[in-house]
Amino acid sequence: MAMASYSPALQLLLLLAMLVYLIQTLILPRRKSTCAASPPLPPGPTPWPVVGNLPEMLLSGMPAFRWIHHVMSNTNTGIACVKLGGVHVIPISCPAIARVVLRKHDANFASRPLTLASRTFSRGYVDAVMSPYGDHWRRMRRVLATEVVSASRHAWLAGKRTAEADHLTRYVYGLAAGGAGAAVDIRHVARHYCGNVVRRLLFGARYFGEPRADGRPGPLERQHVDAVFAAVGLLYSFSVSDYLPCVCVAGLDLDGHERKVREAHETVSRLHDGVIDERRRRWESAGREEVDDLLDVLITLKDNNGEPALTAEEVKALAQDVTLAAMDNPSNAVEWAMAEMVTRPEMMEKAAAELDAVVGRGRLVQEHDIPRLGYLKACIREAFRLHPVAPFNVPHVALEDATVAGYRVPKGSHVILSRVGLGRNPAVWEDPLRFDPDRHLLGSAAADDDVVTLAENDLRFISFSAGRRGCIAASLGTAMSVMLFGRLLQGFSWRKPDGMAAVDLSESRHDLFMAKPLGLHAEPRLPAHLYTALSSM
Repeated sequence: MAMASYSPALQLLLLLAMLVYLIQTLILPRRKSTCAASPPLPPGPTPWPVVGNLPEMLLSGMPAFRWIHHVMSNTNTGIACVKLGGVHVIPISCPAIARVVLRKHDANFASRPLTLASRTFSRGYVDAVMSPYGDHWRRMRRVLATEVVSASRHAWLAGKRTAEADHLTRYVYGLAAGGAGAAVDIRHVARHYCGNVVRRLLFGARYFGEPRADGRPGPLERQHVDAVFAAVGLLYSFSVSDYLPCVCVAGLDLDGHERKVREAHETVSRLHDGVIDERRRRWESAGREEVDDLLDVLITLKDNNGEPALTAEEVKALAQDVTLAAMDNPSNAVEWAMAEMVTRPEMMEKAAAELDAVVGRGRLVQEHDIPRLGYLKACIREAFRLHPVAPFNVPHVALEDATVAGYRVPKGSHVILSRVGLGRNPAVWEDPLRFDPDRHLLGSAAADDDVVTLAENDLRFISFSAGRRGCIAASLGTAMSVMLFGRLLQGFSWRKPDGMAAVDLSESRHDLFMAKPLGLHAEPRLPAHLYTALSSM
């Protein structure tokens, strides 16, 4: 959860609401409960009537996710409870408790909250990621699993991913001025690589507009990536209207959340819908000769009666699911890993040595090399652990009352697994704030064996989540992350820019990205013909 800066008027409104309902509660006679004793709620601050803990959260001056973690730290607990409006929000930072939620009680926590942002980005809950638990979700999930991210589909699309890895290498080589060395914005490169991969897989092309001769993203591609990252940040971020129905009913956009959601959605939809609508027309009018990308797959999918299996809105919603899910995690992990490792040159040297041993310097690293790149994967795992892309996992909603770790979790509660709390838990990780990839190699046979994966099934941190609502595209996430990281480290030597005393490893206040985009100097480390032979398209 992230929180925008709230105006004094909004804070005053909440305080007044709290006061009014507190007075009403105090003057009404209290009724004694006749119910049998039930387990207590998880520890947390005592809520006010109606508004819950909203006043102290907003008045703390902290972003919502930092305030929630502050509460957990103060109560020294692996499971807590804060009440936002009428909703119990249950954050969890203990892996054992997280496993209980997503294994023992998986079916009960298989739904998602209904929020302004989730309704907007899911196009009215016709997608697979944000739709509530039920038959429609099962159908959409099945389409994704069998037609979009299956092993056979992943292999079918390998050439498109390789083309984008080649483009990345050629593009960074151009930025490095053919050997003279130049500053490279790692965030820009990483995010646009991910954007290129997603557009290539979905739409068969890197560009929405005309291709650029220099390979750089054009204005439409920049709009796309910026809007996608805005949407991901807004999707389950804190908004007053999601917790106070009176604010929503009154149509008050007090924190600007609705406007930001609408703007991000309109940008992504404008860019996607034109391509999707035109492609559908081509299939309906004359038919394309062959299925070439995921959009073709979704449009041509038939049901048992030979009719289109997906409506136009469902195709658009699933395309947006893939886009929102695939861009942020790999790019964030690689930027943080590069930042941490450039301050520890021995890590850079160890990673480069592994690439030289496994791949050599006579060719570029390919996806079939990934199983043997244990140290590279350990570096990315460590970035997932220490520097998660978001403070919490996508929320789970309790469909019925449940008891978890001896505490009562009421029906309708929002259960959120803390990526920060799990990955930095001192009871699980020794020296948890230290970036140490070797911790992921301990106990393995050897760094070049296929024993290191980016998935974390024990929920000691979250990479691709788990459970029936977990990410089903771990193969794609792994390929994108390792190829991005591997091509950058194999193809180039990296150092801090001249005059920079140290890399700023601080987090942004309102999210977990680096406070400032990482800029590093790059110099090619492979024979020149490997770069110049790459296609520009």
